[in-house]
Amino acid sequence: MFNQIKSKEKKISVIGLGYVGLPIALEFAKNVPVIGFDIKPERVEMMKNKIDPSQELSSEDFEGADIEFTDNPQDLKKADFHIVAVPTPINEHNQPDLTPLLSACKTVGQNIKKGDYVVFESTVYPGCTEEDCIPVLEKESGLKFPDDFKVGYSPERINPGDKEHTLTTIVKVVSGCDAEALDNIAKVYEMVVEAGVHRASSIKVAEAAKIIENTQRDVNIALMNELSIIFSRMNINTYEVLEAAGTKWNFLRFYPGLVGGHCIGVDPYYLVYKARELGYHPQIINSGRFVNDSMGGYIAKQLVKRIIGLQKDIRTAKVLVMGVTFKENVSDIRNSKVVDVINELKSYYIDVDVVDPYAKPEEVKHEYGIDMTDVKDNYDAIVVAVNHKEYLDLNEEYFKQIMNGKGILVDVKGIYRNKINKDNFYYWSL
Repeated sequence: MFNQIKSKEKKISVIGLGYVGLPIALEFAKNVPVIGFDIKPERVEMMKNKIDPSQELSSEDFEGADIEFTDNPQDLKKADFHIVAVPTPINEHNQPDLTPLLSACKTVGQNIKKGDYVVFESTVYPGCTEEDCIPVLEKESGLKFPDDFKVGYSPERINPGDKEHTLTTIVKVVSGCDAEALDNIAKVYEMVVEAGVHRASSIKVAEAAKIIENTQRDVNIALMNELSIIFSRMNINTYEVLEAAGTKWNFLRFYPGLVGGHCIGVDPYYLVYKARELGYHPQIINSGRFVNDSMGGYIAKQLVKRIIGLQKDIRTAKVLVMGVTFKENVSDIRNSKVVDVINELKSYYIDVDVVDPYAKPEEVKHEYGIDMTDVKDNYDAIVVAVNHKEYLDLNEEYFKQIMNGKGILVDVKGIYRNKINKDNFYYWSL
């Protein structure tokens, strides 16, 4: 398979052209022919015009790419090595929602042929590829695994908005259903991943490795968030504590904040789901999730207390929330925990304005029912919820001009703690 791909006798397809799939497709397309498939025609049309719908890549990244963008599933028949990179979200009950993944399996299954490879990149619980995905591929294709087609798993590690840690510079974990599949899959990825690959011993090991990467971060950030709640009651600035503790060589540098997005805020629930299915109820992972999911409401309640403490009328208070994406310098609003802050403030009938230089107003309205606006004035409080680069150099004069007298500045990420004269504002951060 690898030799035929390298010699361009066989093609690669990428199913799902989001923030993960599109960079993969374009990177491979610098070397070999690629079919880029997405179910949304409007997104496909944008990519044909060298526009990344996720706003992560520039038009230059499309240059010289041997790629055919399509929303026609039958075009997948022209490919032989299929990479599935679709979202794996959770539902309103924090249960895994495999709908996009199984739908992609159905589509791929209807279009694969004998000898093809299917490699999954979507984050799942250990066992999902073999227990959930392969049966769908077999049913839809009429082929028998592993005699007629091979399967592998290579978890995505792309960090949205990060120009340093990219597909080519991060070691790629790869796995295959047997030794032959592993060797071919590893060699195919080695064509584009300069940092090299790590060959996992099994598909389940690769699935587990991916899911604990984000679970580990989630638990550590939860500890920092809990510490920030404790230190706030002691009237100690958490970031100053962490700065001091960080002088020790082996202190782990995690920071408090809103933990949203489609990875850290989602993946631990997949592991919890599988653990419960096996009769074990995780304590630490669940506790971490509870703390992190509670932070939006906590921040809003702390702000409400301070509005009342300044003897401002809560019924007529105006608050500006700056930033609504799940992290800095990206347009992605999926599972943004800033929305929890906004909704909690609105539950007190506070008038909230929301601005963001990256988020698309129509997407925010569709996803959360929130109307974005321009910055106005006479705010009783300002919440800088996301540390976008456009906000880093704002000074206290800027905030004073749009505040109603001495207002409250909630600096979630602590980016202004050494830049603001506390005499002019009631300043608070995690």
